Amino acid sequence: MVKDEQAAIYLANDSDFVLGSSVFTQDIERGKRIANQIDTGMVFINHPTWTQAVLPFGGTNRSDFGRELSALGVQEFVNKKHIRASKLNDPF
Repeated sequence: MVKDEQAAIYLANDSDFVLGSSVFTQDIERGKRIANQIDTGMVFINHPTWTQAVLPFGGTNRSDFGRELSALGVQEFVNKKHIRASKLNDPF
């Protein structure tokens, strides 16, 4: 237990390894507010940490190796480039 909300946020952020976290509260809006202040790759409200293949997975700080799983995870391995080709006599 912590004495208040700010102490909980401080403790949650006071780590080099911050893959995921959970916030438990009766007030969902409060949980969202706290979740937005916690520096982890995943935050779950009223649920233990977990993931599925369709959800992006990854942490922050020393746990940050990008994102895995889901369409966002695929983007970690892709370098997109826009190329447009026109014929030399094409007026664009």
